[in-house]
Amino acid sequence: MRQDPCIGKRFAFMHSPIWVMKDLSISSRIRISLLEFSAMRALALFIIMTPTAVLAGDKVEFNRDVRPILSQNCFACHGFDAKTREADLRLDVRESAVGRGESGKKAIVPGDVEASEVWHRINSKDPDDIMPPPKHHAPLGPKEVDVIRRWIEQGAEYQGHWAFEKPIKPAVPTVKVDGGNEVDAFILEKLNEKKLSFAPEADRATLIRRLSFDLIGLPPTPEQVQAFAADASPNAYEALVDRLLAMPEFGERMAMPWLDAARYADTNGYSIDGGRHAWLWRDWVIKAFHDNMPYDQFLAKQLAGDLMPNATDADRIATAFNRNHSITHEGGTIPEENLTNYAADRVKTYGEAMIGLTLACAQSTKSSLSSIDSTTKGSTVMVVAIHNRPSTP
Repeated sequence: MRQDPCIGKRFAFMHSPIWVMKDLSISSRIRISLLEFSAMRALALFIIMTPTAVLAGDKVEFNRDVRPILSQNCFACHGFDAKTREADLRLDVRESAVGRGESGKKAIVPGDVEASEVWHRINSKDPDDIMPPPKHHAPLGPKEVDVIRRWIEQGAEYQGHWAFEKPIKPAVPTVKVDGGNEVDAFILEKLNEKKLSFAPEADRATLIRRLSFDLIGLPPTPEQVQAFAADASPNAYEALVDRLLAMPEFGERMAMPWLDAARYADTNGYSIDGGRHAWLWRDWVIKAFHDNMPYDQFLAKQLAGDLMPNATDADRIATAFNRNHSITHEGGTIPEENLTNYAADRVKTYGEAMIGLTLACAQSTKSSLSSIDSTTKGSTVMVVAIHNRPSTP
């Protein structure tokens, strides 16, 4: 069997859809994450080998080709922010872009370049008509103009933010891969186009070092390297993976990214920086990994383990995820303000750690880059503040 010479994407499942991952144990998802790492390698190789300019025969994609042009040159005046928007035109929203504007003209007419006002504006020589205005940006370059032309001709299709687009499983290339898997087929297809080939397979000493560092965070001993190199059994690689997954150090190693995401600390922070018993939650996380706890349970227990039917002490300890924020006991502070800050921090951490979505910017500003507005963030913070008031460590 062809061994993957580079494995070990840590915590790839952390932001995977829960309806996909909920029935898998944590270690099972670690195995999946190793495959995801290979997929990322294929994607990176594809990006490196693909020219940044859109080829003449290619279909123009909004997110890849058009959005960067509009964002750089147009959105400041025709985008998300109503305070700076001009002519009541939004080019970041298709309904506005293809609708009839204040002048009675349509900025974009899908399939008809000549009827599209945008096309005439970006090609105008009149300083009063050309877009973007000279005082804001230089005119679009020939390649950018060509991308806009082809995009309109092809129907001016818009796409949502890439992070919220439903993943589509691509067809596996039909290239023949000796002893490889589907990921290798994607890589080999691009390598063949460039008349390149796979790098040599990693030797046994390299494989065991990579596996050991990735799964337990420690190097193998010389004796372990020698034993693995001498093991001629057909399942030696799989046996090594299983042995490392069964070690206590695996739980410790794999818990580290989650502890970081959940802002684990042994002290409260601020100037007093008193100690607390957060290690109980830390040990719970390590045990959850080591015991292959299903991912949906892993999240649910940390969010509301104390509210589960027949909750155990371990379930209650799991909810310390919500108490990892900094806590102040300093005199002169305003208790209600502190509680609000704590709640905001919990919501921020929940977004980043559990749903892969940053929420901090929505706390005080509006941004075209954020899918959550300040009203939604504030409402969530209020719910957390009311129903999750800390009373004991």
